Amino acid sequence: MKQHVLLVGVLLLSAVLSFAQSHLYNVVFDITSKDTADQKTVIRLVKEISSTDPNAHLEVVLYGQSLDMVVKDRSMVAQSVQELTANKNVAFKVCAIAMKHHNIDKSQLLTNVDTVPDGIYEIVSKQGDGWGYIKVAH
Repeated sequence: MKQHVLLVGVLLLSAVLSFAQSHLYNVVFDITSKDTADQKTVIRLVKEISSTDPNAHLEVVLYGQSLDMVVKDRSMVAQSVQELTANKNVAFKVCAIAMKHHNIDKSQLLTNVDTVPDGIYEIVSKQGDGWGYIKVAH
């Protein structure tokens, strides 16, 4: 009887540890602000999470007034964005609708910054896939 209890205990512990190891840390950040303080905040958050959990999947979705953050010759955080996008688990994605409204062409974006057809749809899709959501604003 004791062997069965021990076996069940070991199996339960294995299942819990297996779930903990397979549970991914996925976060989508929503930034719409042209305020460089907000842009620096999202950079800081992504850096902190990446250093704490190198396997975390992080995506920064930009729309509204935030586009200068990833536009060549306008970005105040270009070097940090470039460093972060070198990590395969970090993505910066810009809303194509916002780009059109602000007359920004894809060629103006920093290297490794991608576009999505609709920033809000991207965020909602990530949430539907179980990603955490952080609105970056003050």
